[in-house]
Amino acid sequence: MSRRRLAKTLALAALVVGIAWTLSHRAALDASALAASLDGLGAWAAPAFVAVYAVGALLFLPGSALTLTGGALFGPVAGAALSLAGATVGAALAFLIARATGGEWVERRLSGRLAELVRGVEDDGWRFVAFVRLVPLFPFNLLNYALGLTRISLGTYVVASALCMVPGAAAYSYLGHAGREVMTGTTGSALRAGLLGLALLGGALFLLPRVARRLRSATPVAPRTRGQEV
Repeated sequence: MSRRRLAKTLALAALVVGIAWTLSHRAALDASALAASLDGLGAWAAPAFVAVYAVGALLFLPGSALTLTGGALFGPVAGAALSLAGATVGAALAFLIARATGGEWVERRLSGRLAELVRGVEDDGWRFVAFVRLVPLFPFNLLNYALGLTRISLGTYVVASALCMVPGAAAYSYLGHAGREVMTGTTGSALRAGLLGLALLGGALFLLPRVARRLRSATPVAPRTRGQEV
């Protein structure tokens, strides 16, 4: 076995073990304990939160819980921005890991209807990424890896993902901030933040799937060959 293949195998094995451990210990990964740990880091709390969020995205931790924590710790605006940064970094890392470890294997085995499906995803490019990010039916963590197995370019993937995750990050961050305000007894501020968060979340759930469908129905880009650079 070549060194390159050995490195890929070891990286993939480590990732699988990490995901399996995280899923089996999810109940013990307490958001309140995470918030308490980050709260004591002072100026390092924000970069530490972004790093934790990125690793959480790799290991299938629920992004909504992390975003709620970000809103509680840093406020609705900063919390949304930091959550978006962590989610984007984690999504990009998962995309690159999947492409590096499984892209060639998938490429060799694509055929028939599956090959047509993957080519359709690739030809849609940013529209497909926007669609699956805006429609909440698609699991965030799994999509990060799945899209890395296509030939969608990294730049297209990152920009479309970041932009289309803004509404969800804002909504959950406001809800997290409202929960923190309730715990500290600031009921008036909590009510306003909670109502705004619910309004944002409700609007996102109602409007974004319609926006996504319009994006998907837009005129597709010209198809490209499998050997074309991305």
